[in-house]
Amino acid sequence: MKQSIGDRIFDTANIIVLSIIAIITLFPLYYVFVVSFTDPAEYILKQGYILFPEKWTLASYKYLLSTSAFQNATMISGFLATIGTALSLVVTAALAYGLSRKRLQGRRLIMLLILITLLFSPGLIPPYLLVRDLGLINSVWSLILPVLTSGWYVILMKSFFDSIPVELEESAIIDGSTDIGVFFRIVLPLSLPALAAFGLFYAVAYWNTFFSAVLYINDHAKWPLQLVLRNMLIDSSTQAGGSAAAEMMAQQNIPTETLKMAAVVIATLPILCVYPFLQKHFAKGVMLGSVKG
Repeated sequence: MKQSIGDRIFDTANIIVLSIIAIITLFPLYYVFVVSFTDPAEYILKQGYILFPEKWTLASYKYLLSTSAFQNATMISGFLATIGTALSLVVTAALAYGLSRKRLQGRRLIMLLILITLLFSPGLIPPYLLVRDLGLINSVWSLILPVLTSGWYVILMKSFFDSIPVELEESAIIDGSTDIGVFFRIVLPLSLPALAAFGLFYAVAYWNTFFSAVLYINDHAKWPLQLVLRNMLIDSSTQAGGSAAAEMMAQQNIPTETLKMAAVVIATLPILCVYPFLQKHFAKGVMLGSVKG
């Protein structure tokens, strides 16, 4: 169909407005990336106003990755994002699958308890007392076990399992498979879109763990990456977790801002790298329960 003049003007205006919004949105990311690779001498000379550096350098990245505090924080965040995501997916999928089977006794009561967790929050003190009584203070597991699953994700994944024909399960049982075998050999392979979507959600949440670390982790050596990054961005005297690192920074003459920007890039890059591999499943996963029949 041939567009009218009004439609062309409207489309052109949309393109211009959306392009401006995209530039405004992407510019902070571009600036962070550029400053992180800027030569320290050039940054000091130009006083931080750099749109394209004359000399690119990895000095800030080499310094950050050489400090033990930053290495430990990266390893802890990586542990949370991998082990925590795997455990959360197993627990969420197993609970949702059980609730999707009508032969499970007491499933309505369990669903009611899950719905209550969505409507009411216990606050900060009861979870802290529970973690303390379990002896998990200053333990990495205190950042995983209290948030091992989510009631909302369980309900969404249950709606996905409800769409899987019961006949598949019955035929597998007739062939001699157990319930666990049906779950791992039939249900999970058919649930890749859901697992990919929720896996991405869990991975981002674990990688960005911050507030729970403030509550439960007192040992600086066990801080996740986001907590170390927060101290770097807010407290200029705390560089990569300690005064010794600050002294080394002063010796190497690396500006504080370039270190901050490099830390932001390192903290953001893993999730950006993981997303393209899950993108083909992500669109299907986010549509869980939206279409019936």
